[in-house]
Amino acid sequence: MDQQFAIETRALSKHFGDVRANDALSLIIPKGTVHGIVGENGAGKSTLLKMLFGFYRPDGGEIRVDGTTIQFHNPMDAMAKGIGMVHQHFMLVEPFTILENIILGAEGGADLNAAKAKAREELRELEEKFGFDLPFDEPVERLSVGVRQRAEILKALYRGADTLILDEPTAVLTPQETEQLFGLVRQLKAQGKTVLFVTHKLNEIMAITDDVTVMRAGKVVAVRKTNETSAAELAELMVGAKVSREAARQETGERKVRLSLAGVHAGGDRGRAALKNIMLEVCDGEVLGVAGVAGNGQTELLEVITGLRPVTSGVVRYDGVVIADEKTVTDPISLRRMGVAHVAEDRLKTGVVESMSARENAILGYQREPEFSSLGLLKLKEIARRAAGYFESQDVRPRNPSLPIVAFSGGNQQKLVIAREIARAPQLMVIGQPTRGVDIGAVTKIHDQITELRNAGKAILVISADLDELLAISDRIAVMCEGEIVGTLNVEEADEQTLGLMMAGEKRKAG
Repeated sequence: MDQQFAIETRALSKHFGDVRANDALSLIIPKGTVHGIVGENGAGKSTLLKMLFGFYRPDGGEIRVDGTTIQFHNPMDAMAKGIGMVHQHFMLVEPFTILENIILGAEGGADLNAAKAKAREELRELEEKFGFDLPFDEPVERLSVGVRQRAEILKALYRGADTLILDEPTAVLTPQETEQLFGLVRQLKAQGKTVLFVTHKLNEIMAITDDVTVMRAGKVVAVRKTNETSAAELAELMVGAKVSREAARQETGERKVRLSLAGVHAGGDRGRAALKNIMLEVCDGEVLGVAGVAGNGQTELLEVITGLRPVTSGVVRYDGVVIADEKTVTDPISLRRMGVAHVAEDRLKTGVVESMSARENAILGYQREPEFSSLGLLKLKEIARRAAGYFESQDVRPRNPSLPIVAFSGGNQQKLVIAREIARAPQLMVIGQPTRGVDIGAVTKIHDQITELRNAGKAILVISADLDELLAISDRIAVMCEGEIVGTLNVEEADEQTLGLMMAGEKRKAG
C-alpha cells in the first residue's frame, strides 16, 4: 500500500527553541498527482519543504519515499531519491547559459565539451517528452522569468526528479506565463510525475491540484479533494475563521499631485539603462499600482523615488519640491522626515537586518528619532513597547519580539515591516511587493490598511507582481516593460489579460 505514495511523513516534528514549526505533522502525497499545500505564514510550510529537500533534519518522526523510510542529510540526498525543488528565488548563475546551468555540478568529468554534448542529447529527449522548448545556448540573464523557471524545472528532471516541489511558482509570472506553467504541470502529471504545489493563491490551487493539504500552527488541519472544496472553505480552514474584505475605496475629494516623475532616466547595475523617460504622477487619495514582469525597471523606479539610486536625467518632485534630478539625490532619512515611507521590495536585502532581533527591526530607519533615542542612547523600554504593539496589531507570530528576525517566516517579517512604516502616518507610501509570501488572512489586513490610508487622503504607489492584488487595491495601474511605462489604465478598464499583454510590451494610451 505504501508504494502508491510518492512522499509520506509520519509525526514529523521540527522545533526552533520554543517554537514548534512542525508538530507531529503527517502528510500523504499520492503518486502521479498534483498536491497543493496551503497555510498561513508561520503555519510551517517552509520548514516542511526544507525537511523534504534535506535542508533541515527533523527532530522527530519520519519521511518515507516510495514506502521506504529515508534520512536526508542534505539536498543531494533528496535529489538522489528523486525529489527536485524549484525555489521561489531561482538558483541559476545568470551569466551562464541554460545548458551550463543544467549540468553545473553534474558534469561527470573534466571534459566539459563532452559533458555538454551528452547533456544536450538527453535534454532533447526530455524536451520532446514534456513539451519544453528552451534556448539552451542563451545566457540566463537575457531570458524572461518564465523561461528561467522552465529551465529550473528541466534541470530537476535532468537530475532524475520523480517528485517536483514548486514553491510559490507563479509569484513573478505574467498571466500568460502562469498558463504555460499550468500546461507544463499537467504534462508532468500525464507522464507520471508527482508535483507538490505550494502557493498562497487559492484560485491556483483550485485550478491545478488534485488534492490539497491545509496547515495551521505546524499541523495538518485538513486534507481535501480539490473538486470537493472551495477557495472560501480553504481560506477559512487556513485562518480558523471566515475571511472577508471590509475596507472599501471611498471618494477622497480633489486630488493634489503628491509625487511626480518627468522624463526620468536612470542607469542599472550592469551599466545598461534601467529607466527610460518615466512619466508618472501619484495624487493624494489614490493608489497607483505598477505592474510588470520582474526585472523591467520596477526595482530601479522604487530606488529612484526613495533616494537609493541617482537619476541620469529628468526630475522627481515630492509635494512640488525637487527631490531628485541630475544634481540632486535626497537621502532616505530626509525623505522619511518629509513624510515618505518605504516598504522595500526585497525585505531581506533592504527592509530588515538579519542579524538583529525583531524588536530592533521594528524601529529600523527611525532609530535616530527622539521617541526612540536621546543623546545617542536608545530608549529600550519604548522600543520594546512599540514592537509589542506591532506584534499585537499585525498578529505577528510567534509573539516574541526578542527573537532574531530570521526566526520568523517571510510573511511575518513583512507584517512587521508594514506596521513599522504605516505607524508614521506618511503622506506618501511607496510599497514594493506588499504581500509577496503573505497568507490570505494577512493579505486582507494589509490591503485594508492600504485602502484606509488612501481613504485618509494619502498618496500610495504600489509595485506588485500580483495582478489580482493591483486590480483589488488600485485606482490606476501603470505597466512597465524594459524600463518604460507602456501605458496607464484606470482600474475599471483593466483586466488580467490586457495587463499581461502590456507587460509583454504591447502599448496602451494613458488612462
